Amino acid sequence: MLRHFAGSFIFTGAALAVGSAYGYMSGGGIAGALNVLWICIVLGILEVSLSFDNAVVNATTLKDMDPVWQRRFLTWGILIAVFGMRVVFPILIVAIAGDLGPVEAVKLSFGQPDEYARIVSQAHHSIMGFGGAFLFLVGLKFFIDGDKEHHWYAPIEDKLVKFADLEALEIFFVLFLAYGISRFLPHDEGYSFFVAAVFGVFTFFAVDWVGNAIGADEDDTNAAKRTGLGAFLYLEVLDASFSFDGVIGAFALSNNLIIIALGLGIGAMFVRSMTVFLVRQGTLSEFRYLEHGAFWAILALAGIMFASVLVHIPEAITGLIGASLIGLALWSSIKHNRSNPVGETSAAD
Repeated sequence: MLRHFAGSFIFTGAALAVGSAYGYMSGGGIAGALNVLWICIVLGILEVSLSFDNAVVNATTLKDMDPVWQRRFLTWGILIAVFGMRVVFPILIVAIAGDLGPVEAVKLSFGQPDEYARIVSQAHHSIMGFGGAFLFLVGLKFFIDGDKEHHWYAPIEDKLVKFADLEALEIFFVLFLAYGISRFLPHDEGYSFFVAAVFGVFTFFAVDWVGNAIGADEDDTNAAKRTGLGAFLYLEVLDASFSFDGVIGAFALSNNLIIIALGLGIGAMFVRSMTVFLVRQGTLSEFRYLEHGAFWAILALAGIMFASVLVHIPEAITGLIGASLIGLALWSSIKHNRSNPVGETSAAD
């Protein structure tokens, strides 16, 4: 197991060293170094707790990807995840929301961190609308699938499968829910939230379209290529959606862009390592309900993101719900394996 996480531990050590040096040289001395060190550790733990379900879902897509694109996701993808989402994304938010240029946004992040954090917080409704809509579609697509072979919680999952023949049901559900929530918000905030949700829906199907447009036919011997660029884009957008709450929550601990990038980057590296571990060890096929638990956690996160525009929901609760659902799914998988040894098949879930 350690070899799968060696890179993450090395990155963590380097990030903590850089963070400590930054805190010390910024004028805080030993106390400043220890403070930055503590914040980076907490942010790393926060990111892992919020994104473990992301690792499981990543693994479900990654295991079927072309080996070339697997390597690209694990190399290029980590650069996008750490640098793009933890550094570029907050700057873009400030640049757009504050009607600033990228250079001015960077200067604001270092010169006026409180104002920088305020602008990011102002964009909360739009971020939650986009991420929540995208994640709702990810989760619903998994459960409303006529080809789904088995169910974890049959009373609900069995009924969801019956809607598989109703085209675009997920879209109507998400947009109807987003519109309903927007009605409880002030006009400008409600409008921003709903428009962002529409863009989340559009992005989901745009990525899906790209995957189908560049892919091979179903009976093509190179059908694995259908899971190349399309799957790569899907995973990157999925990563971004999972990162939204972590990036926003990070500002409760620090307004410093460097500290946030270091702390969340540590978490992002461990999420990638967990993804690799799940794929290489075949964990998803060994524990049949683990994938179900991850997608239930995705639906829970999507619901929390939508609800967070109306009420404050602590990040600790978000992480606990996701971890609990995955833990229950793992426990159910272990029970199933004990009741159905290798070579036997269960009559029903």
